[in-house]
Amino acid sequence: MTEQLPWLQDVTFDDKGLIPAIAQDADTGTILMVAWMNAESLTETFATGRAVYWSRSRQRLWRKGEESGHVQQVHELRLDCDGDVLLLKVKQEGGIACHTGRESCFFRRLDGDAGNAVWTITDPVLKNPDLIYK
Repeated sequence: MTEQLPWLQDVTFDDKGLIPAIAQDADTGTILMVAWMNAESLTETFATGRAVYWSRSRQRLWRKGEESGHVQQVHELRLDCDGDVLLLKVKQEGGIACHTGRESCFFRRLDGDAGNAVWTITDPVLKNPDLIYK
């Protein structure tokens, strides 16, 4: 059914049928996470207004928040100039996008110089992941 949707023809999926999808907070612009989508997850996301990704580790659709309750309501979907990256502007319910209990998956910053660089954790854990994923 998804093959019949004309707008999907503009999306360039890789050889595995996937496209990277960046989730960005619609209000603050904070990049929350990067995941993957296939035609089915993209179609469901657009139809429902709720972020649905393709889990490469589970090999199935992953409806963001299905276990944690941290659902992403999609306010806008954008496609880059080459048609091979998606941007989802979302409202992150619960304020936590990362499975580590942080707002964003991008919580490590590279500091120092080339010979002495270290990853610095910049964002606090908002909720213990053990309490999120039971």
